[in-house]
Amino acid sequence: MQGERRRRPSLSLPILRTSRGQHRDGTLTLGNLLSALGETSFGWAIVLFSLLTLLPLPPGSSLITGLPVLVTTFQMVLGFPHVKLPKRLARLSLDHTKLRRTMARMRPVTRRLERMLVQRYEALFAARHERALGLALFVIAFTLFLPVPLSGWFPAIALFIAGVGIVERDGLVVIFGLLMGLAAVLLTAAILVSIAISTNALMV
Repeated sequence: MQGERRRRPSLSLPILRTSRGQHRDGTLTLGNLLSALGETSFGWAIVLFSLLTLLPLPPGSSLITGLPVLVTTFQMVLGFPHVKLPKRLARLSLDHTKLRRTMARMRPVTRRLERMLVQRYEALFAARHERALGLALFVIAFTLFLPVPLSGWFPAIALFIAGVGIVERDGLVVIFGLLMGLAAVLLTAAILVSIAISTNALMV
């Protein structure tokens, strides 16, 4: 078992290999990359879209980059059989260099995941649980849109971990991602409440 885990291909390999080829061909868009990875898998969509929110972009960009993951998780809630991106989002051009750098920064996380991934707790992926799972992920994704400084990384990483768990059908990793996401939601809520109390105190 230990040997099998050491030989597991890097989680970043499919994304980097596909994006590099599409970048070379001048066809690297959000829709093309997702389609090449396997758009029927919500897991790959969540992995890819959470990475977009971690790209080195100007402050406030998460309002745009977080939209795809919000759309994806809402489609899970509605029971869609696969991801259906709006045409405008599908045509969004991606920067291969920034994507590669983001994957490099995520390497400490992906390296640990690669060592522990195994198919388990697969009942979590039953069709009857998909909408509830999508709702939990949607709530986490929604925190990306809240105007809380430096709050985007935590839920984005939680979504990334949960997405990897869905791709690999590792229910334990999905649960870990959901718990991390819950912590992110509670932290964001606490910060917003603190800001509201401080603002109210200044106005009195």
